[in-house]
Parts: sequence; structure tokens; C-alpha cells
Amino acid sequence: MKRNITVELSAWKTRTRRKPLIIRGARQVGKTYSITEIGKSEFKTFVKIDFEKQIQARKIFEGDLSPSRLIPLIELETGIDLSIGDTLLFFDEIQLCPQALVSLRYFYEECPDLHVVAAGSLLEFEMEQISFPVGRVEFLYMHPLTFGEFLINQGKERLDAMRPKLADTDPIEETVHALLIDALRTFFMVGGMPEAVQSYIETNSFNEVRRVHESLVNSLIQDLLKYEKHLENDLVREIIETVSHHVGSAIKYSGLSQTASHYKIKQALKTLEKALLVSPVHSSSAGLPLGGNLNKSAFKLCLSDIGMMQHLCGIPAGEIMQSDDLMATYKGALCEQFIGQELAAAGGSQSNRLFYWSRAAKSSNAEVDYLLVRDGKTIPIEVKNGPAGRLKSLHRYLLEHPASTRIVLNSGNIGTVDHIRFMPLYTKLPKLNA
Repeated sequence: MKRNITVELSAWKTRTRRKPLIIRGARQVGKTYSITEIGKSEFKTFVKIDFEKQIQARKIFEGDLSPSRLIPLIELETGIDLSIGDTLLFFDEIQLCPQALVSLRYFYEECPDLHVVAAGSLLEFEMEQISFPVGRVEFLYMHPLTFGEFLINQGKERLDAMRPKLADTDPIEETVHALLIDALRTFFMVGGMPEAVQSYIETNSFNEVRRVHESLVNSLIQDLLKYEKHLENDLVREIIETVSHHVGSAIKYSGLSQTASHYKIKQALKTLEKALLVSPVHSSSAGLPLGGNLNKSAFKLCLSDIGMMQHLCGIPAGEIMQSDDLMATYKGALCEQFIGQELAAAGGSQSNRLFYWSRAAKSSNAEVDYLLVRDGKTIPIEVKNGPAGRLKSLHRYLLEHPASTRIVLNSGNIGTVDHIRFMPLYTKLPKLNA
């Protein structure tokens, strides 16, 4: 599949001050595939060690971790010579060999010209257990396919190119708008997990996609329980289903399970977060940096993928595909999930984290769905329909935090009312550091 991350991998390859690269992301989002593709297409030599399949390769890292020792042993294991500058060395499932993670430090310090990249399932769990080479590696996050990638992999590059940016002010031609909304309906059903997308492209069947989603949910839960053996399958399933039903709403730990203790609920949720299956949306008072004004008692949650969300919620395909207004589907929660995961793929609100604004007061509670920080400016984003006069929370936010750009994302076309720009849900969100 064509993935945006290949552009970032190419940029990493050519940087002079390059460090070993770790690709982080939930299981089955396509990390191995994308790294293998660029390894074979942009390097003369591609060397891959899969620590899950090549169990004997783990022994290489039991001794001295100096590259001068490791490289000859890796060449012996793989039967391939590592040509410095022309070879991509890929450590896959690296969480199964913690010392290989540690070795990245020495590749950076002693052999910086060798291109080294690592990835693994549930890597976040292992990174907490070892002395990690902070400052000596780089990170890239990989997410499920974005809406743009979904279009491109169906051969709809021209339609993707017609999507507006936040700064655009001219309405989209109505025929194009209708095509994009129709494609968005399909994306709400299929989501961005590569296996689900491939299944839809090959079969055009939502029933087949549903089977993929159920298999993915089960396998993802089983995998993370290998690392957190004290957790129960039923509790993890209950919590991920509850999160699915409450996307877009502020939530408390006690609301995630009817039977489990606060401690077990918190453990299970943290496990899902570490597995990158669930993302917290933090409440901030909007001053920069957003993380410095965190309200830890208030938070929302969204899933990594909208396809799995609709599957867990059991939303009928007809409710989505026949809806005249996507904002009215499932009380707008699918739309808020969609914007959350698109924003996460663009680098988050700020520093790969998601934020929203909330104000709790006896006289007037208020909440703005997302905050977006780009070029040192905070942009409030609401995900809802309705005229500007009904956007009470956004108006309250603007009284306290004046912003030159204020956005409402909805099912309609581009327009401006009272200096608030209304944009289609499918608008391209600016990437962090783009």
C-alpha cells in the first residue's frame, strides 16, 4: 500500500545528522511493510532480522554491543554484507530482544553512517523496562491509513487532491463535495487498518470488512495480554467497547466498567494506551504549551481507528451509508473520532498529543472539541453542525482566548459566518512541522 510515512523515511535516509530510527505504532498498522518497501526500493542492500522468527539471532546481542562485534555476526546470520551508507539494517519485532534496543545507542555513537531502523509490536511495553538510549535515536509514529491514504490506495488520487486545506476560502464544487462525502461514509465503515482496507478493495463487501475487524480486535487484545498477564480478557474487551461508545464525551474511570475496581480499570486503560489502541484527549486551559496547563481530572478518549470503533459500537452499515448528514450519525461521535485520528496522524494537537478545551463553571460549562497548535498559534476546532450563533462553547473560548483562526468542521461546504470558518469534515489538517 502507498503510505505517507515513506516520504518521512526517505527524508530520514538523506539527513546528515541521522540517528537510528524507531517506528512506533499500534500492531498491524503496516510498519513492517512500509520499512521493507523503502529498504528494497531505496537501498542497494536490505538486511532484516525478525526477532520473532529468527530466535537464534537474539543470541548475537547477549555480549558486547559494539557495532564492530555485531556487524560481522549479523552478516554471518543473514549471509549478506552490510555496506555502510548503502544498506538498510532493519530490526523487526525488536521488543523480543531488549538488548538490540540498547544497541541502537552504540550504532549511533560508533557507526553513525549505517542506516538502522527498528519496529515492533507493543514496543511501548518494553521501552519502560530497559535503560533506553534517550537522545541517541529518532522516532516516527505510524497510524492506520488516513482518509487521504484510503483514497489514494483506491486509485482516487485526483479526488484526494481536491480536498481543501484549512486556509482555503472558496467553496468546493458541489459534485466534488458529494463524491468526497460519499467516500467518507465508506471510510467510516472500513477505517484505516491495512487488512480491512485491502479486504474492502478486493471484495467491496462490508461483511468481509466486519470479519476483519472482529479478528483484529480479538488478536490485538490477546497480544497485549501477553505483556500484562494480570489483566482479564473480558475486562479489556469491556473497556475498549465502553470507550468506543463514549468517544467525544468526557469520561471518568468509574464509567468504564460496571464491576471492576478503580485500580483494575486504570491498569486496563493504561495498557490500551500503551498499545496505542486508545488515545487520551487531554483537557487544557489553552495557554501554550498545552501540556503545561493540563487538567488531569478531565479527559476524553478516542480509538486508533474509526473502522474498529463502528464495529465495536455495532453501528449498522445502512445507518452510515444512507445518512444524509454524517454529523447526525451516532450523535456525531463518529465524526469526532474521525477528526481525532486524522489529527493524531498529522502530529496531534501538539507534540503528538491530543487536546481539547473545557471550562467547568456553575453558570456556564463550555467545551471545544480539539485544539490545534501550528506555527505558535492555537486554533480552536469544533466538530458539529449548526449556525455560528449556536456555537456557545466556541464563542466562550474566543472571549477568553482570542484566535484569528477558528474552525467548525461539518458535513457542509466551505463558508464563513461571524468570522468563523466552516469547513468540510474531509479537509486536510496541517501536519506538525510541515
